[in-house]
Amino acid sequence: MTDLNLMATFARVVEAGSFSEAARRMASSRSAVSKAVAKLEKALGARLLNRTTRHLSLTEIGTSVAEHCSRILEAAAQTENLVGSLNAEPRGVLRVSASVAFGTLHVAPALAVFLPRYPELTIDLSITDRWVDLADEGYDVAIRVTGEPPPNWVARKLAPVRRKLCATPGYFEQRGIPQTPADLVRHNGLDYTRSGERGLWRFTGPEGDISVPVTGPLHVDDDEALSQAVLGGLGLGLLPTFIIGKDLQSGKLQAVLSEYIPVERHVYAMYLPTRHLPSKVRVFIDFLVAHIGAEPYWDHQVVQQF
Repeated sequence: MTDLNLMATFARVVEAGSFSEAARRMASSRSAVSKAVAKLEKALGARLLNRTTRHLSLTEIGTSVAEHCSRILEAAAQTENLVGSLNAEPRGVLRVSASVAFGTLHVAPALAVFLPRYPELTIDLSITDRWVDLADEGYDVAIRVTGEPPPNWVARKLAPVRRKLCATPGYFEQRGIPQTPADLVRHNGLDYTRSGERGLWRFTGPEGDISVPVTGPLHVDDDEALSQAVLGGLGLGLLPTFIIGKDLQSGKLQAVLSEYIPVERHVYAMYLPTRHLPSKVRVFIDFLVAHIGAEPYWDHQVVQQF
């Protein structure tokens, strides 16, 4: 492959209009610059410049080669700028939208660790379950629990969302422990209405996929509120461990039918496609990935026990 340094020198000569001026700009000698261009011509097997004592002009081939060499220099400059931006200290305002439960329980507390690392950075955090428009509303990152991220966003998985069918030990003492999904119709199933399938629980179990109707007295659109109703002994709820992990570990809640796995979801950090991801976005998402861990910290004991 032709030496890229020779191509860069040739582009500088064309840009400067003379060997002497190119040498001055490159902090080199006229002789070294002239020899580099001659070496490039030999390597390519074509004359690139018409030389006279007073003037340089491009040959037809030289014109085409000069365009390619200029693009190479531009790409090199862009690479340097990219590296610089990636290494730059994150600063300015990072606008983040996070879902209510996950944002309140896990994103907001983590900021006490994250922000002191970047004193030039400020976070504007919006806690909402509404799907925001990143472009129109000016958000840098959206953190959401979903089964399928929007196709026009870049999505990075932060954690799996493991959901457990659970109730209090006191509820099970009164109503009994369901042994099969069919038993659930005789229990107070508390319905989370934002799941996309109101009044229905879907599982994958030893017999394959199964759907179970939710037959209980409460329908609620907030999973933290649902967890409080379950903790109050009202009935069974299908809840994510990032909300009830500590309650399962302490024994306040008991999980049942754990061999039946709900439809899979994940927590994602999502942003709009861009050629150069701002360092403030990159370090924030990298931090969340490391902070949560490959095995989410809230599941360290939950998954093994129930």
